[in-house]
Amino acid sequence: MHSPFPSRRSRAGRDGYLTSTRAHDFGELPPPRVEELSAGIFGFVQMDGSWGLNNSGFIVGRESVLAIDSCFTERRTRWFLEAIRAQAGTRPVRALVNTHHHGDHTFGNYLFPESTIVGHEHCRATMLAEGLGARRLFPGVEWGDIVLTPPTVTFSDRLELWVDELRVELIYVGPAHTTNDIVAWISERKVLFAGDVVFSGGTPFALAGSIGGWLEALERIRALGADVIVPGHGAICGPEVIDELEAYLGLVLDAARRGMERGQEPLEVARSTELGRFGAWLDAERLASNLHRAYSELRGEPRGTPLPAEAITDMIAFNGGAMPRCLA
Repeated sequence: MHSPFPSRRSRAGRDGYLTSTRAHDFGELPPPRVEELSAGIFGFVQMDGSWGLNNSGFIVGRESVLAIDSCFTERRTRWFLEAIRAQAGTRPVRALVNTHHHGDHTFGNYLFPESTIVGHEHCRATMLAEGLGARRLFPGVEWGDIVLTPPTVTFSDRLELWVDELRVELIYVGPAHTTNDIVAWISERKVLFAGDVVFSGGTPFALAGSIGGWLEALERIRALGADVIVPGHGAICGPEVIDELEAYLGLVLDAARRGMERGQEPLEVARSTELGRFGAWLDAERLASNLHRAYSELRGEPRGTPLPAEAITDMIAFNGGAMPRCLA
């Protein structure tokens, strides 16, 4: 049976690996896609990249594998594991990197029992503080038997991992999307796993992070000089996406400044903001929460300060009164 997971570069004998899955398992979505970005470096891409449909990745060494992020549900993480086995055979996943604490990148950690889980020190702390609470936001999702499994190795600024002779630099760039964002940079191949610091074709979401910090993070990413970027959500892209993300976040900041000058609340500003080309991006309702974050920073509050519940309820109101759907 041919795999429903297409690959950008197929490897001989490796394209029939998901025999336990049928096309109807993916519903209205395309199946996850495995893309070989450079020799032995793979992206696991889950389109359309909207709520809960994250990207992961892995690097295959001579004797073991390094994985980058798990998935939101048990089912999707098992698909990810099947994709790894298709390329790595019986080689174990010795390490799993979490780019940040959100459940769509960490809830599947428990399915990597042989792996040392690595993340930023704030990633571990936030996971323990928030638990599995994100499941309440999306009650219709088939979660599986998730067990909260935070990183057991943490760092504050930089950490180097090695896959044979290939260096993988973990670099803290937060607060941006969250307080604990890291990227995985493979300088020898110019490949960057950016986590949710980069969205491709989707609206950035700064509820748990910082608008100003995110703009600084994008400057740092640009300076790395990546040719290929694996975003946290959306299609694999190049560095050109950085300009678009900067433009959107600048629009949010400008709208927030005008709104504060006029004494308007974030929801009112969101409803009157013309998104232009960004209106075609997925999950436009995030604008309301992003404006709450911008207001917080313009008031002088520290980056990453927890926001009131209105930041979520206003997003729902902006979305016509419904919580955005999650198809994970």
